[in-house]
Amino acid sequence: MSLVVGLTGGIGSGKSAAAEEFARLGATVVDTDAIAHELTGAGGAAIREVQRLFGSAFVDSSGAMDRERMRGLVFCDAEQKARLESLLHPMIRAESERRIASASGPYVVLVVPLLVESSDYRARLGRVLVVDCPEALQISRVRQRSGLPEGEIRRIIASQIQRETRLAAADDVIDNSASIAALQQQVRKLHEIYLRLANA
Repeated sequence: MSLVVGLTGGIGSGKSAAAEEFARLGATVVDTDAIAHELTGAGGAAIREVQRLFGSAFVDSSGAMDRERMRGLVFCDAEQKARLESLLHPMIRAESERRIASASGPYVVLVVPLLVESSDYRARLGRVLVVDCPEALQISRVRQRSGLPEGEIRRIIASQIQRETRLAAADDVIDNSASIAALQQQVRKLHEIYLRLANA
């Protein structure tokens, strides 16, 4: 199997921007968030179970999971969060493994927002890459992009693993506290390193 790099970072850190640049350079990107959206989108493979476990109120008129309603439920109820995760996580893992196995790029970037929290992913990875920026910057980016209120963004950040713990788990770090050009330059340097490791 080719080199698999786990890409992670807190909400608003710039994971997507980094992943886009890796993809542009030729890496195969497997995004677990994108897989989760497919599974819970209209007609997705998880919808029937979401309806069974949580009720039809959690499926919207298009046949997709009502993300806003589900977010409201799981952020204030740890038991319901665990129920949702026990449904989705095995499906996400199985699909990500399938995509890694059929990857055509020289190496794979596996994007997992909760990578450090999910110990079962670590065994499959050759490297862990953390995209990092200060919390104030995370908050302003998420507010710009999603319009979520600051209190809700802070709750999401608080529900994720501490920044220091995430950084301690990293083999490589991208500092995304400056411009998109600075991020892309760091990705290009890492791309060269990953190509060498994949070919070793």
